[in-house]
Amino acid sequence: MRERAERRFVLVTVLMAVWIFSCALGIRVHALEKPDVAAEGAALYNATSGEFIFEKNANQQFYPASITKLMTALLVLENSAQNETVCFTESATAHLESGAVSLALKSGDKLSVKDALYGLLLKSANEVANGLAEHVSGSVPAFAQRMNARAAELGCTGTQFQNPNGLTDAKHLTTAHDMALIAKACFERADFREIERSTVYHIPATANRPEGTTIVMGHKMISPGSSLYYPGILGGKTGYTSAAGNTLVTCAERDGVRLIAVVLKSRSTHYKDTKAMLDYGFALCRGAQQPLPDAQNSSERSPEQNAAAAVLRESIGPQGSAAAPSVPESAAGDVFEAQERTGNAMVQAAGTEDSGPGAVTPGWHEKEGRWRYGKANGVYACDERLVIGAFEYWFDASGLMITGWHQDAAGAWYYLRPSFGGMKKDCWLQDGGKWYYLGADGRMLTDTVTPDGSRVGADGVWTE
Repeated sequence: MRERAERRFVLVTVLMAVWIFSCALGIRVHALEKPDVAAEGAALYNATSGEFIFEKNANQQFYPASITKLMTALLVLENSAQNETVCFTESATAHLESGAVSLALKSGDKLSVKDALYGLLLKSANEVANGLAEHVSGSVPAFAQRMNARAAELGCTGTQFQNPNGLTDAKHLTTAHDMALIAKACFERADFREIERSTVYHIPATANRPEGTTIVMGHKMISPGSSLYYPGILGGKTGYTSAAGNTLVTCAERDGVRLIAVVLKSRSTHYKDTKAMLDYGFALCRGAQQPLPDAQNSSERSPEQNAAAAVLRESIGPQGSAAAPSVPESAAGDVFEAQERTGNAMVQAAGTEDSGPGAVTPGWHEKEGRWRYGKANGVYACDERLVIGAFEYWFDASGLMITGWHQDAAGAWYYLRPSFGGMKKDCWLQDGGKWYYLGADGRMLTDTVTPDGSRVGADGVWTE
């Protein structure tokens, strides 16, 4: 009788243990449910262990668009010094697709390899890719052959590159699996990671842009000022063509685990899909879900990222009123805006009033917190846009410098930085959780596709 009772106790104990373990396992399986990815092709790669931990049509071929430039950058870094000079030719700069992203380079322009790489990876400039290809291999076709040979060395089996930029070609194809392997090789390089962690960069003067060009990283998960910022991110590359849809490669690292997410043929879900995969991957590697690090912890950001975040948070919005103007010089501690400027010292004239041509000292003049600009002909800038140093400024009919959002007579919106009045151009601007894109001429884009392949509506707001 006693033995039967003992056996019953042991059996009950075992059953309870099995039940408890099953419940715990059920909770864990639910917590680590595989991500729901809408893109047609995707892969999540653990670059630390060498394992693919999520795949969706990962070996199916798709058009890569500008994520092609990862391989271009890898070959350039492996075969060039960053202080070398790239001389851009007619073949590199002409005959790009209509609407293709560029730095407006022309034949005869010269950039260092370093500047060109920033233009390639942050701006995704297509003629820059061509110029780098010619610099390394003498011609685009010869460089494409090297791209394919390097891809094969990395273990790629479904990739065929035809050009260094990713512009549409029926034979220019890759897979999510292959792009993860290429990205792994890229992010193993410290010089590549250095470029990728940058959110802003100033390209020196060129023939078409004598004041140079300030470019902003197109990948929205990299900037701490973005609502899409992903803690632990190391970098990535965006891509878009009408044939490829949205493509995206993203690399992030936490607790010594480096993950690479690849999205191909997406219809504007590329960031959502990427976050879902990365969240899943890090949770899987930890063995349990943990709270994500605070995305706004400035101690985890580089000084450059903190500066970029400050720039992105300047806006007040198209529906708001213009902010009160402040001193028209770089904001204190704002590295981005300070580096953009090229000179033009601010000149104060106590109480000076204009009384005709020649009466105004050239330079900046402040009165009661408002700023005017004296032109070389001795009159104030008035009811006009004026390039001063590295920036374009706008002055109203009374000669006062305009800041904040400003609408012209045709109804187009522009944004003049409240910190010093310089017009923002060719970049994204965040306003209260909404994103707007300001074109190369400063005009807010509406009801179109931006240069990095994102869609903005009739009100200018980015549509996810």
